[in-house]
Amino acid sequence: MGTPGTFGVRLAILCVSSLALAVPAAAQSPKPPANEDCLACHGDADAKRADGRSIFVAAQAFDASTHGGASCVDCHKDLATIAEFPHPERLAKVNCASCHDDVGVKYHDSIHWRARDKAGLVVAPSCADCHGKHDIRAKAGPQARVFRANIPATCGGCHAGIREHYDSSVHAAALKSGNPKAPVCIDCHTAHDIQRADTDAWRAAVTKECGGCHAESQKTYRDTFHGQVTSLGYQRVATCADCHGSHDIKPKKDAQSRIAPAHLVETCRQCHAGANENFVKYDPHADRHSKARSPVLFYAGRFMDGLLLGVFGFFGLHTALWLRRGVKARGEIQPAEKREEKTA
Repeated sequence: MGTPGTFGVRLAILCVSSLALAVPAAAQSPKPPANEDCLACHGDADAKRADGRSIFVAAQAFDASTHGGASCVDCHKDLATIAEFPHPERLAKVNCASCHDDVGVKYHDSIHWRARDKAGLVVAPSCADCHGKHDIRAKAGPQARVFRANIPATCGGCHAGIREHYDSSVHAAALKSGNPKAPVCIDCHTAHDIQRADTDAWRAAVTKECGGCHAESQKTYRDTFHGQVTSLGYQRVATCADCHGSHDIKPKKDAQSRIAPAHLVETCRQCHAGANENFVKYDPHADRHSKARSPVLFYAGRFMDGLLLGVFGFFGLHTALWLRRGVKARGEIQPAEKREEKTA
């Protein structure tokens, strides 16, 4: 029978073994499904939810995507805890920031996030609305929704009216002609931390944004009253968008342009109610260094430069001669004073 101690050890082992066998199989961690398991249902092009929405995932599109080597569970993390399939209709929302945390920080400071989180606007865009879901491509590829040439169409999915204006603009024409520097939505509004465009902070930044491409125009604008006042922080003064428009910018020679001769009075009257034909002769980008653009200002500037140099040159010479005379006179006076002191 063995010793009492040996019997006790055997009894303890028997009890532990019995408890282990009594644990239900379902209580153990389920094995995460492989992609093939998910595609058993989601690979069916006719598969739909109860509300009629498709749950089809094109395997080839996913394999060709930037996430092609990933597992479904990598994004749909709650799948790893589900033991039975088919799983509940709605899984937890995918958190892209769990991998792209730097982008997530910017997005969570944007007007898009605040519209979803604070205002409850469910149609406000999330990552998938711009980048896609299972067919996400790297932005450098022309098939990506966020490829530079595709940006207007992607943003226009929500902002249809603005896209219509943009499509008629000089910027869109440059983009369609293949100019890689032609501005698209993200150049002015950024990609992830988009802010409201009706705030003082945004208005203050407009000139800087436009100056990123139009450096010479920004320079001449800064030399004017409008530019000087905005640089001091005042916002009730015309900036680029007030005169040129924002999304529907057109060249001056276009009859529909806000700065076309026929529309200048109307444009200036947005701020200056008494503007007339004589008023709009003012040049908001006058350049004293360009004889071709501003001949009167050019010659006036040259005259002022000459006058300034002449005045300072004349009085500089006068001061130098006077200093020389003063030094000489002081040299003559000091010996005479010393002789008088010795005589006294």
